[in-house]
Amino acid sequence: MASFSELIHFRQSVRKYSNRPVEKEKLLKCVEAARIAPSASNSQPWKFIIVDDLGLKDKVARATYNLIILFNKFTQQAPVMVVIVMEKPRLITQIGVAVKKKEWPLIDIGIAAEHFCLQAEEEGLGTCMIGWFNEKKVKRILNIPFRKTVALLISVGYAVDDYPLRAKIRKDIQHMSVFNHY
Repeated sequence: MASFSELIHFRQSVRKYSNRPVEKEKLLKCVEAARIAPSASNSQPWKFIIVDDLGLKDKVARATYNLIILFNKFTQQAPVMVVIVMEKPRLITQIGVAVKKKEWPLIDIGIAAEHFCLQAEEEGLGTCMIGWFNEKKVKRILNIPFRKTVALLISVGYAVDDYPLRAKIRKDIQHMSVFNHY
């Protein structure tokens, strides 16, 4: 089993998938990892829709690109798409959002999504978080109520065998963190 440090260093966005199906047990482990993620006031403002029916998955994948915007076309290769719907948070969190002007439900969803992706990495799966998609189409395809917000999609599958491990290009630690003052 990989250590946490290894998981965060090896996890990367995968944009080329093999056609190997993903085992339901592995998907359930990823959902469980997301389920136990922390959230403001323990609101858990999310619902994960795991789309593994290939016909339905292809429709959701097609909602991530169009004739002009092609950068998400790789989603067609992924055998699974995960759709994260933002659910209504607890009243105390709603008040906090209004008073503090912080979108805690979106922060919470980001944390849960990363839990999902790190568990997927441990399971040998590749993932890519996708923020660019046609929300109306996704809602229509999956019968998501009109008033709900689709916050994020995640493509899931096994990377092709020769998928390169890319070096992470990040700011130096001294440029992104300080102690005790700005």
